[in-house]
Amino acid sequence: MRLTTLLLCSLMASTAHAASDSRATEVKLAKSLIAIKNNRLDIAMNEVDSLLRVNPNYKLAQLVKGDLLMAKAGAITSMGGGAPRASGDKIQDLRDEARVRIQRTQAQPQTLHAPQYLWQLNAQQKFALVVDTSRSTLYVYENVKGEPRYVTDFYVTIGKLGTEKVSTGDQRTPLGVYFIQANLPKNQLADMYGSGAFPLSYPNEWDKRNNRTGSGIWLHGTSSDTYSRPPRASNGCVVLNNDDLNKLAPYLQVGITPVIITNKMAWSTTQDTTEKSALLHEIEQWRQDWASMNTSAYLKHYARNFNSDGVSYDAWAKQKQSVNNGKSWIKVNLGEVSLLTYPQQPGMVVVNFEQDYSSSNLSNRMKKRQYWIKQNNRWQIIYEGSA
Repeated sequence: MRLTTLLLCSLMASTAHAASDSRATEVKLAKSLIAIKNNRLDIAMNEVDSLLRVNPNYKLAQLVKGDLLMAKAGAITSMGGGAPRASGDKIQDLRDEARVRIQRTQAQPQTLHAPQYLWQLNAQQKFALVVDTSRSTLYVYENVKGEPRYVTDFYVTIGKLGTEKVSTGDQRTPLGVYFIQANLPKNQLADMYGSGAFPLSYPNEWDKRNNRTGSGIWLHGTSSDTYSRPPRASNGCVVLNNDDLNKLAPYLQVGITPVIITNKMAWSTTQDTTEKSALLHEIEQWRQDWASMNTSAYLKHYARNFNSDGVSYDAWAKQKQSVNNGKSWIKVNLGEVSLLTYPQQPGMVVVNFEQDYSSSNLSNRMKKRQYWIKQNNRWQIIYEGSA
């Protein structure tokens, strides 16, 4: 029997390296498909029956079982042939899920490499997430003295029409640097959101600057009658099955945990280390120039295309000059600095920190966010505001 040659011709003989409990289902699925490839239909049926006993609403496993039953009668030659009443689109969705899950069982997690996006985590950020939409995978990293260390990963679903969200209702998942905004329990949600939901900070400052619209981009679970969804099946949210969402939840901190969504994972290089050091130097110089009340030097850290919630560079410069003229001294200290590079925007970094400001006539503490970009071989600020 030839069952989805596209999916099976590249299957490896071993799938026993599952990194966590969340991969056990994928391993069983892969074993079933490998058994089919080898015409070991009884073994394949045992594996898929085992899957369905644990997850009776797993539609992909149901499809494979239907194919196996038909195959025993010699009446099927391709995946989905055991479900003649199912629409072609639904069969293709499940084929896509099978392909992605097999790829995940074959891919060794990059446990020794750091993602390019997590240059520096602050002490409050105990964990960080990176979503690789090309692999339908959400990676979890632990903060170990400011450096990310791989913990685990999960299969996820993204928007029906892919990524690069631009407008309300476009059924795309945004790309960028976001933060967990809330923790919504199951009893406050419709069934479609499953065991819970964690809204993300879309649209962020960069999205708003680029006139991107829409809202309601969440991490959430699946409805009670569904084990998992195909790779592209949401309206833009990042969706996990309920068991995986429950395992992910303890890693998430409202207002703190960063979630980077990218089209393809990029890994850190020595050049990242060099650029990180250069940026940290510029941030410190910005602090010193502000504290020294050297307004001219301070303003050179801001790009001419700077914009803060509608305030242009010229308006910002005029305001800062006026404020500093009314002071006799300024002190500025920064703490809890994090640096997150922006996917699909080379040379741009989201910088978060706690600012302790005091002067001759005003004192305050606040959480601040800046977007720094490397333009004309120099790091400069293009956005600044509260975090």
